[in-house]
Amino acid sequence: MTSNRLFVYGTLMRGFDHPMARLLAQHADFVGEATCRGRLFLIKHYPGLLLSNAASDLVHGELFQLRVPDELLRELDMYEACGEGFPEPTEYLRELIEVTLPDGTTAKAWTYVYNWPVTDLPRIASGRFLDH
Repeated sequence: MTSNRLFVYGTLMRGFDHPMARLLAQHADFVGEATCRGRLFLIKHYPGLLLSNAASDLVHGELFQLRVPDELLRELDMYEACGEGFPEPTEYLRELIEVTLPDGTTAKAWTYVYNWPVTDLPRIASGRFLDH
C-alpha cells in the first residue's frame, strides 16, 4: 500500500518561507486542508505528531498530491532525517495514515510521525501549529 499524497502539519505548510516548503509547493498540488487523529507537541521551532485513536485528538494540516512522489519523498526523508543511513531511532518516521478532508471523505497519505520521547515537551492543544 502506498500513496502519492502527503499530509503536512508544520513547517512544510503553505506560507512558510522554508526551502523544503518551497520545494513541496513546486512539485506538488495543494489538495486542501485536512485533519488526522493525533496530538501535536512543540519540539523546538517545529512540531511533532503522535498518532492517537481518540476522536477528540485532532491535528490540523494540509494535504498535497505529489507529482513525482518517489523523488520528493526521498528528498523529504533526508530533510526529516529518517531516510536510509540515519542512526536509529530516527527523530521522525514516515508512515501511511488516514486523513479526513473538510467534506468528511478520508484518504491515505504519508506523514512524518515523531519518534522520540515527548515527556517534557509542551503540547499544542489546538492541534494547529500556527496557533502555538
